Amino acid sequence: MSAKHVYFFGGKTAEDTGLDAKGQKELLGGKGANLAEMCRIGIPVPPGFTITTEVCAAYYEQGKKIPEAAVPAIEEALKKVEAAFGGRKLGDPADPLLVSVRSGAALSMPGMMNTILNLGLTDASVEGLAKKTGNPRFAYDSYRRLIDMFGSTAMGCEHEKFEHEIHEMKKAKGVKLDTDLSADDLKELVTRYKAVYKAHVMDDFPQDPKKQLFLAVNAVFNSWNGNKAIEYRRIERITGLRGTAVNVQAMVFGNMGGTSGTGVAFTRDPNTGENVFYGDYLINAQGEDVVAGIRTPEPIAKLHEDMPKVYEQLVGIRSTLEKHYKEMQDIEFTVQEGVLYMLQTRSGKRTGTAAVRIAVEMVKEGLIDETTAVKRVAPDSLNHLLQPQLDPKSKVEVVAQGIAASPGGASGIVLLSAEAVVAHAEKNPNDSIMLVRKETSPEDVAGMHLAKGILTSTGGKASHAAVVARGWGKPCVVGCEAMKINEEAQTITIAGKTVKAGEFLTINGTTGDVMIGKVPTVAPSMTGDFATLMTWADKGRKLKIRTNADAPADAAKAREFGAEGIGLCRTEHMFFGKDRIAAVREMILATSTDDRKKALAKIEPFQKADFVGIFEAMDGYPVTIRLLDPPLHEFLPQKDNVEGTEDVARQMGVPVSAIRERVDELHEMNPMMGFRGCRLPVVFPEIGDMQVRAIIEAAIEVKKKGKSVLPEIMIPLVGVVEELTMLKKRAIATAEECMTKAGIKVEYQIGTMIELPRAALTADEIAAEAEFFSFGTNDLTQMTFGFSRDDIKGFMPTYLKEKILPVDPFQSIDVKGVGKLIDMGIKLGRESRKAKHGQHLKVGICGEHGGDPDSVVFCHKVGMDYVSCSPFRVPIARLAAAQAALGDTARDK
Repeated sequence: MSAKHVYFFGGKTAEDTGLDAKGQKELLGGKGANLAEMCRIGIPVPPGFTITTEVCAAYYEQGKKIPEAAVPAIEEALKKVEAAFGGRKLGDPADPLLVSVRSGAALSMPGMMNTILNLGLTDASVEGLAKKTGNPRFAYDSYRRLIDMFGSTAMGCEHEKFEHEIHEMKKAKGVKLDTDLSADDLKELVTRYKAVYKAHVMDDFPQDPKKQLFLAVNAVFNSWNGNKAIEYRRIERITGLRGTAVNVQAMVFGNMGGTSGTGVAFTRDPNTGENVFYGDYLINAQGEDVVAGIRTPEPIAKLHEDMPKVYEQLVGIRSTLEKHYKEMQDIEFTVQEGVLYMLQTRSGKRTGTAAVRIAVEMVKEGLIDETTAVKRVAPDSLNHLLQPQLDPKSKVEVVAQGIAASPGGASGIVLLSAEAVVAHAEKNPNDSIMLVRKETSPEDVAGMHLAKGILTSTGGKASHAAVVARGWGKPCVVGCEAMKINEEAQTITIAGKTVKAGEFLTINGTTGDVMIGKVPTVAPSMTGDFATLMTWADKGRKLKIRTNADAPADAAKAREFGAEGIGLCRTEHMFFGKDRIAAVREMILATSTDDRKKALAKIEPFQKADFVGIFEAMDGYPVTIRLLDPPLHEFLPQKDNVEGTEDVARQMGVPVSAIRERVDELHEMNPMMGFRGCRLPVVFPEIGDMQVRAIIEAAIEVKKKGKSVLPEIMIPLVGVVEELTMLKKRAIATAEECMTKAGIKVEYQIGTMIELPRAALTADEIAAEAEFFSFGTNDLTQMTFGFSRDDIKGFMPTYLKEKILPVDPFQSIDVKGVGKLIDMGIKLGRESRKAKHGQHLKVGICGEHGGDPDSVVFCHKVGMDYVSCSPFRVPIARLAAAQAALGDTARDK
């Protein structure tokens, strides 16, 4: 641990860490590093100090205890703050200094950790503050806020208990807003809050400001491992951080009356990326009022009317910060009796749409270059640009309008709590859910992540719901005041119409519109700034990007998004159409080779027609077609499906008993490791013959039309080279027969899917026969871990929570285990192919990991030729591949 535990900032100076920008953020957290930097560039910041992330790590190592060496350092830094802020002392009964205690990790985690404001107030100092300011209402408002925040965050009191008291007070006084309560009302409220505190803690609210301070620091450190912070880091895949820093800063007050206020703003619109000042503020309020969504704030532009001088100064600071950081900033400010103070700046969370526009426009403005623009956009944020929009041709009735907080259109069944969303999604994972709340809080993150869209009745553009939804690319509308929520009845009322929980509601996060019922959506397209950024990305990347597509429409969409071929065409997906499944079942039920061939002859025209469409859509690009992979029982109704079994028997003209007998014959204890993949054509060669024939004849037909066609025949689940040798020999014979008959030569390749650990371990032998490898990382992960991807729900959440695994290995490649097999397989295979045939072994990946940015970076590092992913992940993979080649990613920022 560093010898220095605490760093002071104030005035136009800040203690130097001696680290570069990245190291400073890791030590001081993003908030602390930026507060220090704002001081250095002359922006008005209240003095304070930062307790480092190393102290947080030591706090946990020492059993949740602040290291002894850090205590005097904190006390010394406090003295510096007191001196820098007019000599006021913490807890002074005549003229007290109050401080805020805030978290600040190296990577932004908005709202996930604890904050305590107005710390230092006691029964004595609140009187002094009232007399010194001549504003007793402000003093007691600050004190009741401290008791609430300190009680709920440091001591575990239920925040709702305090909320109940203020609600009852307003009800008794006949007022609507907190600001309508008088000084005497608030003084009484302080008494009630202290009673709530004592009832829970079994002790009086602490009257020693130093005790308050150290308990608050403990609370912030404890919040690092709070459930909501852990859940957020899991969702965002934030790993490797030592903890949170703690920022202790002199308080300035936005709740001192009509010439005071507080706000949160962005230097550009975080929804669209437009270069306009964007945000909210409240008069006579503290910062938590804005982000909590308790009061609906005013747009930042209106500050020009309320406080013109402050607004002009704020606009100047906006420009200074953007030019200094060369990045869109998220800022927090407070105005105390007409004097402006900056409390925070950080890189602003934004939608993918905004991220792309800002990056491209900053290049045009000369702030950054193209490479920086490519590095700056997080690949996963492109999901925002690929979000469906409400179909403009649909006739919709807008019943209410809120504030557009995160773009995109979404329809979902109404659920009124995050807990309800989580519970429903566990049982019905395919349902679209609309989370509807008065406002969201950090405790709601699990439900918010599962919801399709989010709608709140209060809050503004900087509220918790808005910020989190934007970060996750979820459509969101906030501040819909026309909506009334009745949690007891499980209903909402909009424009006199009632919607029950479980009924559909639609929002347009781009316009703020709310509609009852379900509205169709339309797919997005890649144009404008999006296309420009992707052009820049393509200049830098080395990996080719292919797509997983089983139909011509999917292939065409992938081409539109920049795919350079198909890395996986799953032929079994072509068998389930109503006009095909009967012939497939006839083939499965066949008791002789001749009967099986007759059934396959009915399927072959459909296969060929599909391949023709795909080859035409991929004109000039390679198409990797995987031969039939799943076990045959998947094409028959399950044993307990009586109705389905009877339907199939009726369609096939056979007794029900015949279907049941065949299902029994095909039943496997472990189908994933059973009669599937290359084992099918080994036993039933006619299946492979039919598929190879359909592929080659389709290629011939397309070539006759003057188009380029590059088929790659992929044999799945090879574990020993003898399997591949046998099937390759037969495939070549079938292909040659087709080409001889047609009098046309087609270039094709035969390769295999590496999805078994043994295949990776013996890749040198397999590469002697295979012209290409495609790693099937879904099955390779299952086989390596011994995990069934369909049966991990019972233990995977615990594994992630307890940090047994850093991420779900089915979402991002397990580099240490599965990755080692992949790396070994590539090296063995390429050395062997080069030595025996003098050829380069083409290698790709076609599992779901092909669209995961972290996995794409791994694929680049091990020297793959391409990754393949679903059509809508193609742009994400293109950008991730570019960032991998450039050696930097947006996640590192």
